Amino acid sequence: MKKSHIFLLVVIAAAVGIIISTMSDASTYSTFSIARAQAAAGNPAKVHVVGTLPRDATNRPTGLEYDPMVNPNYFAFILVDTLQVAQRVVYRNPKPQDMDKSEQVVIVGAMKNGVFEADQILTKCPSKYVEKDLGKTGPPATAMTTSGRR
Repeated sequence: MKKSHIFLLVVIAAAVGIIISTMSDASTYSTFSIARAQAAAGNPAKVHVVGTLPRDATNRPTGLEYDPMVNPNYFAFILVDTLQVAQRVVYRNPKPQDMDKSEQVVIVGAMKNGVFEADQILTKCPSKYVEKDLGKTGPPATAMTTSGRR
């Protein structure tokens, strides 16, 4: 074989190895029921759960526990998954910024002793371009010209 063929085979083998190694971390969204069943079966695999924060009449999230003066690396909250199952979640890091404003939350972790222990929190905040605001852009722009010139 030529050296170029051997080099090409090594590059292809490396690419296949990289693709396979990244696929082991890929997962689909799950629910708290599935996470609970996994934990009961002794499976420590992490799952992604998507959900929303319960809100009160003034649209503020309820059940958030975070006191940075006591422990800045402890944040607990209630999350309601897509099947409307509410679950206590503990995140052992500082509270993510704009968690209160989030429309949707994705947590990555596993169920431990009846509590979901999150390793990651991803928030989906509301868009700053809301449909009702799109028409309120202000007066139309005008071209600036200097007098006497064209």
